[in-house]
Amino acid sequence: MTGDAGSEGSEAAEGTLEAAVAREGTGLHTGREVSARLLPEEPGRGVRFRRTDLEGEPEVRAEVDAVTSADWETVLESDGARVGAPEHLLAALLAAGVDNATVELDGPEPPALDGSAAPWCEAVEEAGVRRQEAEAPVFAPEEAFTVEEGASRYTVTPSGRLRVSAEIDFDHPAIGRQFASGEVTGGDFCRETAPARTFGLQSWHEELLERDLARGASHENTLVLDDEGLAGDAPELRFPDEFVRHKIVDLVGDLALLGTRLRAHVMAERPGHAGNVALVRELARRQRAAERGGPVLDVDEILNYLPHRYPFLLVDRIVEFEPGERITGLKNVTINEPFFQGHFPGHPIMPGVLIVEAMAQVGGLLLMDEFEDPEDKLVFFMSMSDVKFRRPVRPGDQLRFEVEMVHFRGRVCRVRGVGRVDGETAAEATMTAQVSDR
Repeated sequence: MTGDAGSEGSEAAEGTLEAAVAREGTGLHTGREVSARLLPEEPGRGVRFRRTDLEGEPEVRAEVDAVTSADWETVLESDGARVGAPEHLLAALLAAGVDNATVELDGPEPPALDGSAAPWCEAVEEAGVRRQEAEAPVFAPEEAFTVEEGASRYTVTPSGRLRVSAEIDFDHPAIGRQFASGEVTGGDFCRETAPARTFGLQSWHEELLERDLARGASHENTLVLDDEGLAGDAPELRFPDEFVRHKIVDLVGDLALLGTRLRAHVMAERPGHAGNVALVRELARRQRAAERGGPVLDVDEILNYLPHRYPFLLVDRIVEFEPGERITGLKNVTINEPFFQGHFPGHPIMPGVLIVEAMAQVGGLLLMDEFEDPEDKLVFFMSMSDVKFRRPVRPGDQLRFEVEMVHFRGRVCRVRGVGRVDGETAAEATMTAQVSDR
């Protein structure tokens, strides 16, 4: 998996399609017949999916903030519209340098075609790619870092171009341990990585059907394996290491959700969609911090505004802040949290009341620009409503709290907060608070 990555100059301008191009087929998970039409777009629009089968033809941006699930597929949602399994199509667009495009879908997922990204590479080549009068946004991390999510581990190091390496280790005679690596460019990617197809074990089939998944899977779009190897009617492998190459296809497609071109070497161990999305969220966080020159507030600065101290300070940093509108804060949950000593020992879960408390602390910081002397104020929460807990929060999770102002008058405010882990809602609540002098 080697090849010419293209010149630096070719990445200076944004790209879009020369003409519209269409493909149709069966959705991998829904089993529905669906058509996709790829259209050119103006600079700065990014990649969007348009659900033409829904009233109003709502659009869903291909960005990590739109991810609502990342289990067997990556799922994007916005304004009641859902797009599942976009990763193969997005991988082809990223490799071709297409920054701006609209994908019209008349169903909830793109067609699976042959289960790889190769048909999408061919579609993009058929349409053609043209450079636009706009500079392409690029993120190039300046230091190495690691992200872990479940069994997946990712290491990102600085690089002048995007390279992806991956290693998998399946307890199956046809897979075992495999490794592949290569630069992500149009020609190289489309020749040596994109043709790798989706795979699955026959033993997974019932579980997937129970979860309303893989209803469109067949030997035409999936490499099916029994206990010994490829199942009877399965086609031959396109590469000896096709399984790990397909994992790279999925990872590249998920990396497209960053929304900017990435110049880095991404090394993945046992990658999966949940880990891929966690990686992209961390890349997005670092990109925003780099654009600002750092976080909006780090923990030392938070101490100037909140009266809480260990073990009750539950906010690690503030990464986004729009005065009077919204705020985003992070809480890194580790096994060293003092409450894990007594809360479900042997099965540690962060208490729901503390999740809401952390959300409330982030909400309190939303008021820091509303007063000339915020460090001399205290925020007391008066009531909470519509509190819901959606999933447990465990050691190793990062809680991302997004809190927005609903109403503010005098010294009383109402805010609405959501706490997410890897895009999945963990808790939500509406809170009313009063600001008092210390």
